[in-house]
Amino acid sequence: MTLIFAHRGAAGTYPENTMISFEAAESFRADGIELDVQLTKDGKVVVIHDETVDRTTNGKGAVRNYLYEDLCKLDASYKFGDKVGFCKIPLLEEVLEWIEKTELLLNIELKNNKIPYRGLEEEVITLVRKCNLEDRVIFSSFNHYSMKRCHMMAPDIQTAILYREGLHSPWAYAKKMGATAVHPNYRYLQDAVAELTMESGVEVRPYTINEETLMRKYFDMNISA
Repeated sequence: MTLIFAHRGAAGTYPENTMISFEAAESFRADGIELDVQLTKDGKVVVIHDETVDRTTNGKGAVRNYLYEDLCKLDASYKFGDKVGFCKIPLLEEVLEWIEKTELLLNIELKNNKIPYRGLEEEVITLVRKCNLEDRVIFSSFNHYSMKRCHMMAPDIQTAILYREGLHSPWAYAKKMGATAVHPNYRYLQDAVAELTMESGVEVRPYTINEETLMRKYFDMNISA
């Protein structure tokens, strides 16, 4: 059965990577949620996609230059006007504690491909273990070295290789890296490659599928998610 992961929550109708967006995704009956994590100046794991706060909040500057108490003062919903109200950037720990009360899966993308946040893998693994969510979490990243480290530190938690362009024999590469899945940009995913990858026991979860015709195509292929 093809699963549906809500990309940054219900980001089409609510502020991305906020609790209200995640709660909406659950109400829309998504099977799982995808979110992104980075580190603040004081080492807090926060849920935000970009390396800066400029696009999604009313603030300016790099996430890594903020203390979390200052980051909390920024409004992550300001582009939605009065429709939503104030939303803060959540801690990963807050989201995990909420996920624990649901039946949702969680894909945590480590945003360490541009900024090599030291210790991000250890912090995320610790938080996941604290909530006993090892069997419901998937780690993913464009930083494949990071995914290898996650696998070595926590082989009981699934990892997935993210990539934007074509990858030769992705099933073999994933297995070499200890990953259980690949998360390719759908534009570069050939149907035959997807089928071969799944036949080899590696799950395929292309991103980001928003068009109904494309969604139906992948349902017919029985793509992993």
